[in-house]
Amino acid sequence: MLVIRCADCRRKLWRYRKIGPGEVLRCHRDRIEKIWHLDERTGKVWCQCGNTIGIDKGTFIKMNKNAFTYSGTKINR
Repeated sequence: MLVIRCADCRRKLWRYRKIGPGEVLRCHRDRIEKIWHLDERTGKVWCQCGNTIGIDKGTFIKMNKNAFTYSGTKINR
């Protein structure tokens, strides 16, 4: 499980089940386990501090790689 945080204010955004090695480029909505904060407007995902985390693409969120950090372990397959 990974905990996705805002890079600017370090606020927890959501807990994500990452499968496979590699970077977090997309967050699939069915793999998001717990949401602490998710503000969606105008097709984008925002943090409370005003940082744009990613772009809403329907079934997944295309992540802005400079807007978030993560910690935890990935599930290798």
